[in-house]
Amino acid sequence: MASIRILVGSVYGGALLTARTLKKTLEQEGHRITVLEEPTLEEVSENDEPVLICTSTTGQGELPPNLLPFYLQLREQLPQQPGRAFGVIVLGDSSYGDTFCGAGGLMEEAFYETSARKVGETLRIDALETAEPELEAIPWVREWLEAL
Repeated sequence: MASIRILVGSVYGGALLTARTLKKTLEQEGHRITVLEEPTLEEVSENDEPVLICTSTTGQGELPPNLLPFYLQLREQLPQQPGRAFGVIVLGDSSYGDTFCGAGGLMEEAFYETSARKVGETLRIDALETAEPELEAIPWVREWLEAL
């Protein structure tokens, strides 16, 4: 079974609810899950556990305030994590056009700069089509875990 760190970026609670639902579901399946609601760089860089980013997108494709400090530290320090597995679940609203799910792209780019290895395709969940993002995330995360 896997040990996973879920980094959460949430404003209104959708991404947090999704992360907590994933934690509950995966722990029942024998995995060890740590949900980081206010992640710090040290909580991630001091181990080699796979990272799952579960974030909403705010404004014009920006990161939620609780994830922004982590992102800025990551971009400034660029701690090398060669081969570290990561995945991205991002919530957004397609009516925002080009900035739809932009927060996921920011986090993906930052992790690539640390030499981390993305596993699977990014799961983009559109608020205009999905009222319960956690229901889309559960089957996706199971496939992601198999690909680790």
